[in-house]
Amino acid sequence: MSGADSSQPAPDAPPPPSREGGRPARFNHVAMSLAPEQLDEAGRGAILDFYGEVFGWVEAPGMTIDRQRLVLMCGRYDQFVFLVADQHDEPMRAPRLDHFGQAVTTREELVERYERARAYAERDPDVDLVDLSADVHPGVTIHAWYVGYRLPMMVETQWWEWTG
Repeated sequence: MSGADSSQPAPDAPPPPSREGGRPARFNHVAMSLAPEQLDEAGRGAILDFYGEVFGWVEAPGMTIDRQRLVLMCGRYDQFVFLVADQHDEPMRAPRLDHFGQAVTTREELVERYERARAYAERDPDVDLVDLSADVHPGVTIHAWYVGYRLPMMVETQWWEWTG
């Protein structure tokens, strides 16, 4: 099933648990605080270059405020990473493997993004890359890798291979 679209569970997979009827809410953004100097022109440029090259994320038009805010759109207007700085607040700090996650539809997409991150890491030692791994469960194998770059949290990218 290595090239198949497995973003949907196998026909015999149980439905995900839910405590409410109808459509469940979905996550649409993550927010993190940074130091103001991380959101100056050079800092924003580095963040935009890395996350744009690896994931295709782009700057939200009209949202940037120098040394205060950067919003990265992640494929849709209502799916984004919100980066904010306040000179009076302490910036966010997190242990190395604290992260937020995203899913891709195919194994090829997973590997392509990983290879882009690996190539970037070869030219920038600040990239923190955790290799591809597979976590096997009954009915599904979750393939994933992590990357950190200039943000307090890493990004995990997953592909779910339904095996049921």
